[in-house]
Amino acid sequence: MQTILNKQQEFVVGVDLGGTKIAAALFDSEGRLLNREQVETAGARTAEEVVGRITAMIRSVSGGHPLRGVGMASPGAVNSREGIVIYGTNLPEWTNVPLKAWMERELNTEVQVLNDANAAAWGEYVRGAGAGSTNMVYVTFSTGIGSGIVLDGKLFLGSNSYAGELGHHIIDPSGPQCNCGSRGCWEVFASGTAIGQEAALKIQERTSMIAELAAADGSVNARHVFEAKRLGDAVAIEVIDRAVYYMALGLVNVIHSFNPDRIVIGGGVSRAGELLFPALREMTDKLVMPAYLGTYEIVPAGLRDDVGLVGAAALFQ
Repeated sequence: MQTILNKQQEFVVGVDLGGTKIAAALFDSEGRLLNREQVETAGARTAEEVVGRITAMIRSVSGGHPLRGVGMASPGAVNSREGIVIYGTNLPEWTNVPLKAWMERELNTEVQVLNDANAAAWGEYVRGAGAGSTNMVYVTFSTGIGSGIVLDGKLFLGSNSYAGELGHHIIDPSGPQCNCGSRGCWEVFASGTAIGQEAALKIQERTSMIAELAAADGSVNARHVFEAKRLGDAVAIEVIDRAVYYMALGLVNVIHSFNPDRIVIGGGVSRAGELLFPALREMTDKLVMPAYLGTYEIVPAGLRDDVGLVGAAALFQ
């Protein structure tokens, strides 16, 4: 991407680090994306090698222009105040990594580090579907459930920067085992993975279009289930109705806890659009305490794949 840059502008780089890829983008002082690059993380054997790739990308994407700062979105538990990744997922040695200190030493500019879900929440609040709200909760329904919370216009991190793990609030203590070790977490009922698993069980007992749609991929996922629902498949309708109930149940807990004026829904499941949102709004309204009716809106996310990059950069904007 070629862009004529104004030397008087202040530039920021946002980095979105994942288990399989690193994306970096250069933004101007008004939040416009000027340049973007992405590389695979495959082959990195140590945390130092991952950080080396990140810093090389930042130098490349910035084109030598002086930076006001670098915002980092990292998976896992992050102590944002210290800039330390306490533990991460799908990255080599991504435990107790002093990411801020290492990168500031290499780049000679300020670096801020956020958990990737918090970065996404901040991105949606500043430049996406949360813009204009005062109290916003961002929830992504995908492989799991991620979330971030903005209260009175400020990203809420909690005492140790661990706030916002709403996917692991417990819906049913006698429910299925979650990867976190607890039972009955919200994400084992309402994530995209949960939708696919429930559908896979149902089609073992009943005929459904889901099986045909999933045949080419080898396993059932939420996209197959929503497509079958669109075609009027009874099993798919039943599975999605169940998922919507649990999604709404979790959102009601969010509403009762934080009284947000806007809830932004992201992740792969949100792309079901009209197959999801009308039913989700209706069920949430049905379950919420009457005093809260009309105090919130539930909207799809606006930034999609670049949400982490935008949110990380917006830490400086």
